[in-house]
Amino acid sequence: MKIRLVNAGVFTQIDDIEAALTAPAEGFYWIDADLEDLEHLQPLFNLHDLAVEDCLSEEDQRPKIEIYESHYFIVVNSIRFDDEEIFLRALNVFLGRHYIITVTKQKINELRILKPMLWEQEVSEPDRFLYLLIDLVVDNYFSVGDRIEARIEKLEEDILMHTKKSHLSEIIGLRSEILWLKKMLGPQKEVINTLNKKDLRLIDDQLQKYFSDIYENAVKISETFETYRDLMGNLREAYQSSIANRANEIMRVFTAITTIFMPLTVITGIYGMNFDNIPEIHTKYGYFGVIGAMVTLGCGMLVVFRKKEWL
Repeated sequence: MKIRLVNAGVFTQIDDIEAALTAPAEGFYWIDADLEDLEHLQPLFNLHDLAVEDCLSEEDQRPKIEIYESHYFIVVNSIRFDDEEIFLRALNVFLGRHYIITVTKQKINELRILKPMLWEQEVSEPDRFLYLLIDLVVDNYFSVGDRIEARIEKLEEDILMHTKKSHLSEIIGLRSEILWLKKMLGPQKEVINTLNKKDLRLIDDQLQKYFSDIYENAVKISETFETYRDLMGNLREAYQSSIANRANEIMRVFTAITTIFMPLTVITGIYGMNFDNIPEIHTKYGYFGVIGAMVTLGCGMLVVFRKKEWL
């Protein structure tokens, strides 16, 4: 657990948690805690039992905001994409009058990026900290969306150039993750909308208006992933169409080969009959003549098929 006094974007390390119980003359306290620290923090800051229980739960938490008497409990999902799988990491925030507590199970990249922003903007209020943090979390969805779009385009190109069976599993896997992510974006939009419109005494009225920009971005993100879902449906249709075309190409080749061998089979059938009185059967070069005729006929049919683009 790290305790910092933040004043005009300047960090001062605090060793005694007891110092954070009273409001500082200027600035606010940022407590960056782990799950294990909640047992110690809960009685000190009177954190609600249900909020602490949600933090400690092994189940994935849906984004939400809970309004309590002395603090707010906010859950938003940070996103990460490693080109194979989409990960959502819960970011739990307790917002008080003179403090903000962030609790995470894993490291959240947005918290690292936030530190220089607090210094640049000379932040001295916890609600301003919350605004910048949620703005970073939402903006990261755009960068992940761009990478997903690039992966969809590459997958489409691979399918058109050379379709593989593995492409279908990629399509199904990516589409299911996009659907899951789209489902999780709904509650997150509602959290941001609540921060934008609801009368919240711990958030400055002027600052609250800026949450509307974040909400608009959240709506754009939701619409973007809706588009990605449709693109995955189109990609699956393209895959099925490519497989069907490939099967048709194979069948066309087999049909042409069968057609070429049909007259050759007739010739071999005629000269394979067990009759003595077959005029050409006793000629000196009859065998070579028949073989030559079969080769000429087969090659001639092959040339005709290629000219007509049947092969």
